[in-house]
Order: sequence, then C-alpha cells, then structure tokens
Amino acid sequence: MSSKIQTKFSRRSFLRTSSLASGGMLIGFNFFTACKDTVKMPVDISKLNYNDFNAFIKISKEGMVTLFSPNPEIGQGVKTSMPMVIAEELDVPWENVNVVQGVLDTQNYVRQVAGGSQSIRFGWDALRQTGAFARQMLVNAAAAKWGVDASECSAKQGVITNAKGETLGYGDVVDEAAVLETERAAKRKALIESLAEGEEAPAETIALKDPKDYTLIGTDVGNVDIDKIITGKPLFGLDYKTEGMVYASVLRPPAFGQVLESYDDSEAKAVAGVIDVVKIGEKAMKMMEAGKGNWSVRLAPSEKVVVIAENTWSAIKGKKALKATWSDKTPLESTQAHDKILGDLLDGKDFTNLRKDGDVKKAFKQADKVIERTYESPFLPHNCMEPMNFYADVTDSKIHLVGPVQTPASAAIAVAALLERDEKDIRLEMTRMGGGFGRRLYGDFVYEAAEISDKIRKPVKMVSTREDDMTTGVYRPAIKYRIAASLKDGEITGYHLKEAAVGSNMYGLIPNFFPAGAIANYQVDVAKYDSNITTGAWRAPYTNFLSFAEQTFLDELAEDLGKDPVQMRLDMLEKVKGTTDDRIQYSAERLQDVLKLAVEKSGYRTPKDGVFQGVCAYYCHNTHVAEVADVVMEGNKPVVKKITVAVDCGIVVNPLGAKNQIEGGAIDGVGHSMYGDFGFENGMPTASNYDKYRLIRMNETPIVETHFVKNTLSPTGLGEPTLPPAGAAVAIAMKKATGNRMYKQPFATNMASKPILG
Repeated sequence: MSSKIQTKFSRRSFLRTSSLASGGMLIGFNFFTACKDTVKMPVDISKLNYNDFNAFIKISKEGMVTLFSPNPEIGQGVKTSMPMVIAEELDVPWENVNVVQGVLDTQNYVRQVAGGSQSIRFGWDALRQTGAFARQMLVNAAAAKWGVDASECSAKQGVITNAKGETLGYGDVVDEAAVLETERAAKRKALIESLAEGEEAPAETIALKDPKDYTLIGTDVGNVDIDKIITGKPLFGLDYKTEGMVYASVLRPPAFGQVLESYDDSEAKAVAGVIDVVKIGEKAMKMMEAGKGNWSVRLAPSEKVVVIAENTWSAIKGKKALKATWSDKTPLESTQAHDKILGDLLDGKDFTNLRKDGDVKKAFKQADKVIERTYESPFLPHNCMEPMNFYADVTDSKIHLVGPVQTPASAAIAVAALLERDEKDIRLEMTRMGGGFGRRLYGDFVYEAAEISDKIRKPVKMVSTREDDMTTGVYRPAIKYRIAASLKDGEITGYHLKEAAVGSNMYGLIPNFFPAGAIANYQVDVAKYDSNITTGAWRAPYTNFLSFAEQTFLDELAEDLGKDPVQMRLDMLEKVKGTTDDRIQYSAERLQDVLKLAVEKSGYRTPKDGVFQGVCAYYCHNTHVAEVADVVMEGNKPVVKKITVAVDCGIVVNPLGAKNQIEGGAIDGVGHSMYGDFGFENGMPTASNYDKYRLIRMNETPIVETHFVKNTLSPTGLGEPTLPPAGAAVAIAMKKATGNRMYKQPFATNMASKPILG
C-alpha cells in the first residue's frame, strides 16, 4: 500500500543547550530561522475574518478563501476533493484555502448524501460553476474599480490582472464582488419565481476551464483533516461536547423479533454517575407504522430503556445493570433456517423479473450443454470503527442535531415527523465519520437521540458500544445466486440469473450490468424473504457479492469452452458496442480498456513461476474497474500477495485520495471475501465483537497497485467500485492455485471444510 509521510518542524524559534548525564551537549535549532534573518509567524488562515460570498465561499481581505464542503465526509475524501473543484475554477492557490464542513442546507446545497459513490459525480458541474461564477464576479468588480471592460481582465492564483499589467488581489475587491454576486443570485431567483409552473430556469453559463489548463485538479493533495486526525483533535461525532450535555446508552431487544415487556432499573440507578432511566420507542414505532423514516430500515418494533448519565462509562455500566424482560413478538430466526428458505426460493417459481432479453428457455432447450452453479454469501455487519452516536438538543424553539450521518436531509425530515415539529426548527451539523459503509445511511441513531432529548429536555449524546452496533444494527443481506448458462457451438447462447435474498433484492441498473447486453438470451429474476432482521446497503450493495458470483461463473464457462477468459470477455464486450439499449449504462469500450490495462500492468500474459493470477472486469457505481489478483502457495495455504487495479473514473480530481479509496476498496473486498462470516441463532447475532468476527489483518493485506485510464470525461466515484471485483479475482486465482473453485463466502471457512489445501 502506498503511503505518504510528512515531517513538520516546529516553527517556534529556539536555540537550546543542555548538559547531559553523559557529559555531551544537546543542540536544538529551527530550520526556518536558520535560513532567513527574519521570519514571520505563519498565519492561521482559519482565524481570519471572512466576508460571505455565497453558500460555498468566503473570502478575507488578505485574499484567503474559506470553502465549505457540502457533503458528509465518511472517509471517502470529499471534504478535500469537492473544495478542490471549486478552488480550481476560482483559481486560488490551495495553500490559501481553509476548508470547513458545511451544515445541512437544502436551500443552497443539492444531494448532501454520502452514498453510492456519487458525491463528486453529482457535484462536478455545480462545483465548477460555483467557482467560475465567483471568479467572474471578482473580475467584474476589479474591472469596475479600474473603469475597464471585464473582458480585458484575467484572474490567476488569486490575482486579477488588467491589460496594463495592473493587479488586484481577490481580497481587494471581495466586498464589491459579493454585492455583484448577491444581485446575480436575486435576479436568478426572481426569474425562477416568474416562470410558469412546470418550466425550468435556463441554465446559467460561464466559461469553464479546459482540463488541460487545470493546475490543482489532478495533483496530489493531502487530506484537509489529516493533522487533526493524527493529533487527536475533535472532528468526529464522539468528540462533540456542549455545556450541560448528558450521555445516553440504549438497551435494545437482544434478539430480532423480541419486544420489551418490563424492566427493573433499581440497580442501574444505583450506579455512580447515573442520572435517570427513561423509556422511549412509542413515537418511533408510530412513525414507522405511518410509513415514515429513513429508507427501508425498520427500527426495532419495541420500546427501549435508556440510561442517562454524566459520562459514557456510567451510562454503559448502568445499562448493564438493567434487568429487562423480553417477549417474542415474531419468530426468532436462525441462519440454518435462512439457508433452507433461500434454497427453496431458488427452487420455486415466485420471482420478480428485472430483465428479459430473447428466449432463455428456448436457448436452454437447443443447447449442447447447460451449466448451472449456486453461490452463497452470509449476512455481514458494517463494523464502523466509530460506533453509532449522535447529539440532540430539543427545546420548544429549536432542535439542534450534531453527528455522523450519511443522509442528513432525510434524518432531519424523519426527526421532524417523529417529534411533530416543523423542519425549519431543525439545525443539523455533520461531523466527520469514523466509517459508514452504508450503516450511517440509516438514521435510527439520530431518531433515538432526538426522542431521548425531547423526553428529558436536555442536550444529550447517545453513544452505542461495539456490541450494540454489531448485534442491533443493519446488515448486508444473506444472498444466494443461481446462475445457469447454455452453451452451443462453442458460444454462450443463454444466461439466467436468479437471486434469493433476505430482506431486499438488487435494484436500479444492477440487472443491466455486464454481461447484460452481451448475450442475446438473458434473464434476471429475484425473490426475497421478508425477515424481521434489518438489512440494508453495505458497501457496494449487492454487487459486493454479485461480482464474485457472475465473474467466477464466466471464468468457469471460459474453461469449459476452452477459451482464454480475458479474450472471451473482450469478445463479449464487442457485441455491446453501438447498443441502442438505454438500460445499458456501462461502456463496452471503457470496460475493455481497463481490462487490457490491468492485464498489461500485472504481467498476466507472462506469469511468474508459482504465481497464480485471476482476472475480473466489472462496472458498478458508474466506474469501470479491472483487477488481477496474484496468489501464491505458502506451504499448503493460498496467500493473496498483490492486486493490480486498472480504473476508469474519468478525470481524477485528487490522485492521492483516489488511490486511498481504490486500495481500501480492494483490500476490503479481499478481506470480507476471505473471512467475513456472520449469522443468527434464535434471533441473536453469532458475534458481538471482533473476538468472534474475523477481519483481514494488516500482515494479510496484499500490495495494491493502481493504474488510471487517462481521459477528460466527467469524474465518477471511487468509494465502492474496487471492492466487488476483488473477491472474484482472488477466487479465480485460488482456483488456479488449488484446483478448486469457490462457490461460497467466506473462502477461508470454505477452504477449511474441503480438502483443497493438501
């Protein structure tokens, strides 16, 4: 894995000598003062006075710029990359930029969501235009000061220059420019309001930079929060504190399907630091019964007991002292039963069709051979490093919410419904998140904090433990795929994919991903079991397992047909070129390009002795990715040594951040495919912490080597697309190394149950 180490020397001037016990002398000196006679102390640009320009930009008299990052920062790097896009078009030196996390603002920001790897993709045009319009207003203001036409002026790196060579800094004209920007915004608002109902305002246009002229986009920029992260400065939800704040720990049903009958809080109230014990849940249950809430997540249909305390330790200790009685409202489910249920669904006929091309049944009847395989994956928890938490302060006049959430707007809407308040009463601030992976798309922890504060009328921080997260959360659904293909005259003539899942099925364009469009007779059908276990999005929903199933199946078909698996994919993609099927969003050309690049850079055509390689090309979340896994046998154990990744995500805004996402996704894909295992017994999860839930270890992580396809197309996301291909590439490589194919995740458990390691 790549890393970048920055060394900083103290700027405090000092020259010190000290006698040592050994008789030696310690000499300290400042490199900065050693080079110059006079040194100015660096300015803390975050402390300057800034003038409002618009919702995204503030500019100080010194020409420094504060940029607001609108989307939640979940570790995907948007707090760095989104302001970079504005700064590029604004044309201001990055060292003059101070980045601040924006608050929830549905009037000025669009799609304040961290999910689907869509932040940069959806924000690209708007962010560029924001920077470009601000730059133009600054130029216009400078031109007015000089009494010249704005067309005679240009802006570069925070300085405006006219035809005579005279210059003004952005800070010199910010007041005038802000007035011009306000006037422009007012005129646009009036225009929109004057339009007939149903009409759209004409798009405002201004000259944007040609990608060849970028000076910031495409360069490595360090995470804007990195210094605070490594020095432990408050950034995350768990760090947030206010005067008079109390802490809450929530006792939820220990098993899915259970509800609260009664509880005894006498021992809990005796714990030092415990302030009170209250009950919540009635409002949340009514809200969910009315069909309101955050997406598909279902809050536990039960009342809950909450311990209020002076600190987290007392709150958690008090919760452990509670004595609660629970009763079974719905059947308590187990993994063994799920296994049979999903198998029965695949064997049945009750499916929803998501795509149907040609006649699969006819193709199967006419085939020389039909190959069918079944693939299985378990539930998985999200395992965010920072457990769920949120701050709420509910009063008669306002609702103040602060914390880590991927969907702030929908969380605010749900809280308003929960407390029967106006959405305008809510101010929601986003903190940096210590992981999300889809878990923080669901706002149950926000609702809990709000309901608790409303009940006790105090500012409160609801804090979950690791065990709370793993046992009462939202999970990746357990899924089985059954794929059948017909072969005739050396070609794939039919393809039928069936999905059986717990809780929910694949959605959107997923049924139209490759190999859709490449096989004339193609069908995708889905069925689900409605469980009382909450399931939802987990990093790269559905594709995180579907890629393994489909791509290893294609590899097996290539083997049966005696074809080179890479060339077979390239040939299949040729059939997609020029398609008029608007359901097909992937580009055959771009998928071919990443496949060829990964093959080239990995040395796939000239393999080394003892190195077994597997190839996967996949498209999801609007990004084209190919990966080659290198596996070696160490003793009788297959070990993943390297993943070569080729990515086409359009313009790469921040290569350093992009590589971090690519590497993290690939390693996550390898780790969960190899080790991720989770289940239920009588409604209770089989693991509650890392002692029983296996994650990939640092010494097991492969080298990840990244290569980008360079182009000037609009950027797409990177938080998720490199995860799905990793498991497939590893499974294919392991087949070559061990002679056995993988049909069930996690691989490590599957390997242990079969004599494939010698």
